[in-house]
Amino acid sequence: MCLSPSPERFWDTLKDTLMKNTLTAWLMVMPLILVSSCARDMHQSQEKDRASQRTNVAKERALPRAASISSGWQPGQSQPDITATFSIVAADPESGICGAAVASKYPAVGRVVPYVRAGVGAFCTQHYHVPKWGEPALDRLASGMPPERVLAELLADDDQREQRQLAIIDMSGRAAVHNPTAAPKDSRYWGAMTGRYYACQGNTLTGREVIAAMAAAYEDTKGSVADRLIAALIAGDCAGGDHRGRLAAGIRMARRDTEGYWLELYVDESDDAVVELARKYAELEHEAKGEWRGGKLPFEPPCPKRPEPKPPAE
Repeated sequence: MCLSPSPERFWDTLKDTLMKNTLTAWLMVMPLILVSSCARDMHQSQEKDRASQRTNVAKERALPRAASISSGWQPGQSQPDITATFSIVAADPESGICGAAVASKYPAVGRVVPYVRAGVGAFCTQHYHVPKWGEPALDRLASGMPPERVLAELLADDDQREQRQLAIIDMSGRAAVHNPTAAPKDSRYWGAMTGRYYACQGNTLTGREVIAAMAAAYEDTKGSVADRLIAALIAGDCAGGDHRGRLAAGIRMARRDTEGYWLELYVDESDDAVVELARKYAELEHEAKGEWRGGKLPFEPPCPKRPEPKPPAE
């Protein structure tokens, strides 16, 4: 004789069994779920950290490498928005060499003011400088656009155009300059001068003699384009330079059929940047150098008794 439970009792028993087994299963599974979730969160956090590190490394690698870097300012540190400085752009149509040199009371000025490109020319952006204009300016030159039109296009829609000081030269030696006509009083003296295959310009200078000295040195120095650029920078510094001080300097050069910068040399932070740059240049072995005595060892300080820089008299 077989005994079977009533249908109601059967379903009640089955329900109790399922509930007990489900609770047991949840108690077994929940720790695994929590561990898995924590591991996933940790993995995602680590991935974000690695991605951030890769980005920072990429940014560092994207910065131009210096032929010589002084202690002090490091890539990635914040910088002010205004670059008050003096600079020179030049080109030699015959040799296919172009370059720019710059000095300022501004950290790492050689990395944010001058831009040069082989077979194209040189460009400087200073006083309320706009570094993002550097490569587009050279792109326009490369397309055959005249230098004066390049500057006109850059400034066309700029509501601070009269605060900018720009200089540009192409490989045929055509040069154009834009001065900051609305510059504040503290930015005086400002001015520019162009000559055969060069342009020199500056603001926040001790006086007009800075520009005149640079032009004379570039024209009169016997040597290579690099020699003459360094000589012009030294002459401007010896004449007074930036009236706020002598913190940084740099030179960048390009040569036809040579990719990237042919020569680059920087002093990012110093008490006497132009003289230090000149010393580094004298110590440098590079085919860009010529016969100029100032670029050779033993190094001789160019103007040891020069006065301390000060603003021009009213």
